[in-house]
This record gives sequence, structure tokens and C-alpha cells, in this order.
Amino acid sequence: MAIRGTEGLSPEQINFEVQRGGKFVVYQYCVSLLVVSFRRGSGVYFVRSGESRVQRALPWIAITCLAGWWGIPWGPIWSIQSLITNFGGGKDVTAEIMARMQPANKAIGARA
Repeated sequence: MAIRGTEGLSPEQINFEVQRGGKFVVYQYCVSLLVVSFRRGSGVYFVRSGESRVQRALPWIAITCLAGWWGIPWGPIWSIQSLITNFGGGKDVTAEIMARMQPANKAIGARA
């Protein structure tokens, strides 16, 4: 699983950034075609402490605003939900990602 924003960071550096307030985030978007609507999640993004989570959401907000409203009845409903999630900084999945990283972190600690 590729996580955008972690390129070049070691597990120790990621742990440090998370302790400082970094978050793993998934954004939502909605696409509709008159009678069918889809609500999906983006890939996982790592947003460091001090970086704007909403700024990272802008592409997904734009997709939803342009293509999400046009399906009846779910297009408007899911578009509003997606926009609320994204303007709130996305869905925080830090706990799940850190739990998946634990075996790697323990193995690194055992070598030290």
C-alpha cells in the first residue's frame, strides 16, 4: 500500500511525525451520472504536523463539486457528506495505519 507523503521517510521518522501531530488521512469524493452515483475514498495521505489537511483535500473537493451532484437521489446526499468530511480534514486513519506498522516497528526495535 503506497501512502502519499511518506516517500523517503523511515518508520522512525514517521513515528516521530505522528507524535508531533502528523495524521494519515483518506479523503472522500462523489461522482454521479444521472441515475448512478459512486462515493469512493482516495488513497491514504500522510499529512505532517503544521500542514493543511484541507489543502490536500482540494482535488477531491473539486471532483465532488463538478461531478458529484448529478445523480438522483444519492448524488447530492453523498456530495454533501464528502464535502463535510473533506472540509473537516478528511477521515483520520492514523490508528489503523500505525497498528499495521507495529510489526515493522517492533522488528526495527529488536535489531537496535
